[in-house]
Amino acid sequence: MNKKKEITIYDIAKELSFSPSTISRALNDHHSISDKTIKLIKETAQKMGYRPNSIAASLRNNKSNTLGIMISRINRPFIASLISGVESRARKAGYNVIITQSNDIYKNEVDNAQALYDSRITGLVATLAMETKDYSHFQQFIDQGTPIVFVDRVPKGLNAYYVIIDNYMAGYKATKHLIEQGCTRIAHFAGAQHRNIYGERRKGYEDALLEHGFTVDPELLCEFSTLSFSEGKKATKNLLALPNPPDGIFSANDTAAVSAIMYAKKHGVRVPQDLAIVGFNDDPIASIVDPGLSTVSHPAQKMGKISAQLILDHTEKDDDDLTEIKMLKTELLIRESSLRKKGPVDLPLGKQQKADTN
Repeated sequence: MNKKKEITIYDIAKELSFSPSTISRALNDHHSISDKTIKLIKETAQKMGYRPNSIAASLRNNKSNTLGIMISRINRPFIASLISGVESRARKAGYNVIITQSNDIYKNEVDNAQALYDSRITGLVATLAMETKDYSHFQQFIDQGTPIVFVDRVPKGLNAYYVIIDNYMAGYKATKHLIEQGCTRIAHFAGAQHRNIYGERRKGYEDALLEHGFTVDPELLCEFSTLSFSEGKKATKNLLALPNPPDGIFSANDTAAVSAIMYAKKHGVRVPQDLAIVGFNDDPIASIVDPGLSTVSHPAQKMGKISAQLILDHTEKDDDDLTEIKMLKTELLIRESSLRKKGPVDLPLGKQQKADTN
């Protein structure tokens, strides 16, 4: 089977007896070409199967009118909402979006960064892989003047925009809520501590304990590599097997928190009467699991929209300073999984109370 010939502006020019330069200007809506001619040329181009060469255009202009997104795992609800926010704002402004996924592997992130750099993206929105400790692969964007917006999982010391939440205060409020519900031995499911968000959430947890007269017990601290369902299940099993098991868990994400609820229920541990649990992110599963999971909201879609807007605004100004930090508010969403004092029967399934964490 023979490959179909690629249609060029020269083929369109020959078909309509126009010059190639006229065809090019018409396809780009140049003001020197009449609306009637533009319409004719575009209709002919479409009929002939012409496809604009965006790569060639980006080589000429050193700009692709495309935003790059580097994310960890696309199957996480937070990440999916973040992408949706970036894409909706970018497309509204006439930009395309390229999405790359690292699966939390550092080498993948480095390769993805190079591919996006070679594509001459206008700007980059990035949330770091769990493994990433070296950030040198971002320096090429900075040297080229390409704006970077780091979201949620962010590095230190780079000339970039940052869109974050107050993870410390969120962790503090979540732990304080468990204390107020009568919990005296509160465990923590922590993510990798070199990542800013998990270190800050743990610090909030520890400070809440100390300020309310409790000690930080090392056997109640469970550090995970990915905060997966299986890790949460294993940690819950180990915690409940302790001679003095915890009566509360603050998890740095919802996935591990839900696994704790399911394991506890399966083994006769009542939630929240015997074990109160609070998660983080407000993933859809948090309101589906029974009992409903108390959690911290994470405004992912809004973070995505703000990230895209920062890049779009940057393209309009002649400024190399990219040190702006946007910190968004979160809420502690109180559901049945942590309400020990009121009891789950006093709160209809799915109902929730809100407490601002800022």
